[in-house]
Amino acid sequence: MALTPLDIHNKEFTRGFRGYDEDEVNEFLDQIIKDYEMVIREKKELGDKVNELEDKLSHFSNIETTLNKSILVAQETAEEVKRNADKESKLIIKEAEKNADRIVNDALAKSRKIALEIEELKKQSSVYRTRFKMLLEAQLEMLNDDDWEALESDMARQQEDAENFETAGFETDDTSS
Repeated sequence: MALTPLDIHNKEFTRGFRGYDEDEVNEFLDQIIKDYEMVIREKKELGDKVNELEDKLSHFSNIETTLNKSILVAQETAEEVKRNADKESKLIIKEAEKNADRIVNDALAKSRKIALEIEELKKQSSVYRTRFKMLLEAQLEMLNDDDWEALESDMARQQEDAENFETAGFETDDTSS
């Protein structure tokens, strides 16, 4: 068991013949008591300081562990976000390619349909032109035909007969020809 300053103070020595000077021993013991009290106080202060530093070390070790875990979680999260962004960008690209293909295919189909419609309109135009030309040629032929002149002279004769008939005193009946 360690000595306390009180143990040193209360220590009594047996006296022998021609022993030590009692005052000198007491002074020395007083000095030892003071020094020992100071050492005990320093030891207690250092013990408290060690406990405080151990608490701080434990606290900072916990913080370090937490920070390391947080960094790992952040790295994993960043990698996952990157992977997800890569997946999403690939999906967007695929969707855009599908849409582009669909748009191109729709445009080609419309182009083909319009080309077919143009061809059909060209055919119809050609047929109409040919029929109209034939109609005009038939009309010109009729105009140039001698029958037209005969029809004209018949009509002129009928009109003359009608006029002569009226002058003779007969009325014309619109129902008779």
